[in-house]
Amino acid sequence: MTDETISSVSLSTNTEEKRSTVKLDTIRKIESDIQKQWSDKKCFQVDAPTEWTDNKDKYFVTFPYPYVNGRLHLGHTFSLSKCEFAVGYQRLRGKHCLFPFAFHATGMPIPAGADKLKREMEEFGYPPKFPVEEDENTKEDEQTSTTNEAKIENKAKGKKSKAAAKTGSEKYQWEIMRSIGIETDEEIKEFTNAQHWLQYFPPHVKSDLQKMGLKVDWRRSFITTDINPYYDSFIQWQFHHLKQNGKIQFGKRYTIYSPKDNQPCMDHDRSSGEGVGPQEYTLAKLRIQDGSIPEKLKNQNTSNGVYLVAATLRSETMYGQTNCWVHPDIRYIAIETKDHGIFICTRHAARNLCYQNFTSEHGKFTVLAEFLGSELFGLPIKAPFAINEIIYVLPMLTIKEDKGTGIVTSVPSDSADDYAALIDLKNKKQLREKYSISDSMVLPFDPIPIIYIEGYGDLSAPFMYKKLNIQSQNDHDKLAAAKDEIYKKGFYEGVLLKGKYEQKKVFDAKKLIRDDLIAEKLACIYYEPENKIKSRSGDECVVALCDQWFIDYGNKEWKDDARRVLQQLNVFSDDTRQNFEGVFDWLHEHACSRSYGLGTKLPWDKQYLIESLSDSTIYMAYYTVAHLLQQQDSFDGKKIGSANIDPSEMTIDIWDYIFFVNKSYSSLKTNISKETLDLLRNEFQYWYPVDLRSSGKDLIPNHLTYSLYNHVAIWPNQEENRWPKAFRANGHLFLNGEK
Repeated sequence: MTDETISSVSLSTNTEEKRSTVKLDTIRKIESDIQKQWSDKKCFQVDAPTEWTDNKDKYFVTFPYPYVNGRLHLGHTFSLSKCEFAVGYQRLRGKHCLFPFAFHATGMPIPAGADKLKREMEEFGYPPKFPVEEDENTKEDEQTSTTNEAKIENKAKGKKSKAAAKTGSEKYQWEIMRSIGIETDEEIKEFTNAQHWLQYFPPHVKSDLQKMGLKVDWRRSFITTDINPYYDSFIQWQFHHLKQNGKIQFGKRYTIYSPKDNQPCMDHDRSSGEGVGPQEYTLAKLRIQDGSIPEKLKNQNTSNGVYLVAATLRSETMYGQTNCWVHPDIRYIAIETKDHGIFICTRHAARNLCYQNFTSEHGKFTVLAEFLGSELFGLPIKAPFAINEIIYVLPMLTIKEDKGTGIVTSVPSDSADDYAALIDLKNKKQLREKYSISDSMVLPFDPIPIIYIEGYGDLSAPFMYKKLNIQSQNDHDKLAAAKDEIYKKGFYEGVLLKGKYEQKKVFDAKKLIRDDLIAEKLACIYYEPENKIKSRSGDECVVALCDQWFIDYGNKEWKDDARRVLQQLNVFSDDTRQNFEGVFDWLHEHACSRSYGLGTKLPWDKQYLIESLSDSTIYMAYYTVAHLLQQQDSFDGKKIGSANIDPSEMTIDIWDYIFFVNKSYSSLKTNISKETLDLLRNEFQYWYPVDLRSSGKDLIPNHLTYSLYNHVAIWPNQEENRWPKAFRANGHLFLNGEK
């Protein structure tokens, strides 16, 4: 190519760039001018008319207020667009339209982020000098060993969830702050004060949304927590009524818990594991025979027994135990319990057990001995309800250290995994010899018929083993399919052939057998998270038995009332409705109090804060009056609004008058004029209920369902017409193959 040609191409390219920039600048100028006109004319500032009929021509749309620990992302924009298009369309139809917007600061993420910055300065100085870590996959001497890991990691990148968005690729909080646009060290340092987050991000979020052209009435914007005394008062009013109506209880409950944060960890407190709850297991106590207790425990008090404890979901299968499985390479520990003797399990299980009242000191366990799994092989044990008097500890290579207790009781008649592992040992003498397992510990033990399933017979696991042509315990996909099929068929159609409940359906007998095991002290209840959960502080969560205030979403009467709200709710798809129904099936108590974080204090127990999924259920009602209580751009409510009402005057009775039609002014003890309160009441009565709420489908198991419950709790009578009319739950948006 000649110099002349190069110059020509360069000139052409530069000209095109200039032209494209000019066009873009022109469009932006038009956009900016129009947005200024909207602002000057206050196009989206809409008040309720003073006179209106029941056939009011209004449209009230809301979007779940975003968390203000950063700028908004594309997912917010996706859900917001549904609100924006809907309200724009309804405006064109001539309706009175209201689209407010607010900011959520309740909970742990902000103080956790501030605390991380403090710790990083303490550890790495200011400005912090972080250690440079070499990428494992670039080391030439480890290239071969990391090839498979790299492939697995790359596959995972296509399956990112919200957890990835929360944590990003940055390791340190300081780096995270830089990645979201906080450029200087001096600026980042200010974020060690949690309150600074609340001052910094809301104006930036507002500015970004204004540039999008959102049709929002910004007069009604606010930020949550007790930093805003008006909103704080509103949430206290809500919780006063929930408690008064028996919706809030106190007691010990199993809940997801962060030992590091020393408090329950609900969905909004997590960096990963949203929607994951506690999983209940029956902890079967497999007693090691007295003459065979491991040498490492000979100096301990073993009078109450030494047990390998196996976490099972299938208490009805205990009759058919033929052996017990442990992994040869997993490290197990023996811990002392208060009332159950000595347990042998993994550290993972011990960490959960010590928060469930099993150990003398809450949250701590004493390690009496440590074993490799291979050291436990061949131990004779007595298993609860087992037809075999004595069974033995044998090797299984597919046990996971971070799931259950690492001890698995074997029922090869009804578990394809157990049958495959047992067949491997029976057929492979070398495998037995490798782990010093004698023939007498394996060969005499065959599957025992304990449950009959139509079409599968009384040995469902061997049936599926042959049907799917399973070759060994390493046929993971086939074994998973067999497990799923056997469990479902066995639970709903299986009939017991052994034991006290012979001829009963498994469905009817399962809980009875579990209760019998516990009553005879052969088992106990154990919980752990269904899947791994990480708190925002980076802690791996456990299940703890906690004294706590909880909202009783499991109450049958309340659940039935919430279903009535769902019946009249437009959810736009059968799939979404089924998702809601599924949540109703399993939803139970929800811990609503925290000791750490930001929020509103419980009115009757001020040592606790109300957590973020509990102060965000009916706040849409607060939008209707926010612009009268606080000044525009006074997100924290520090500047009193046009109604000239001091926050201290917003008592329970005043809120009742605004939100309940049967509350009379004459019953109030207040200096606020009836004219002023009627102005607030009129705003609420005109705008409420919400006509459309647009959110993500990931909020169906918590926020959206809780909203239905709380609306019917506060406004129980359908004739008042305060229940939401429509919820739209969006799916995920994919960009470059990532969520």
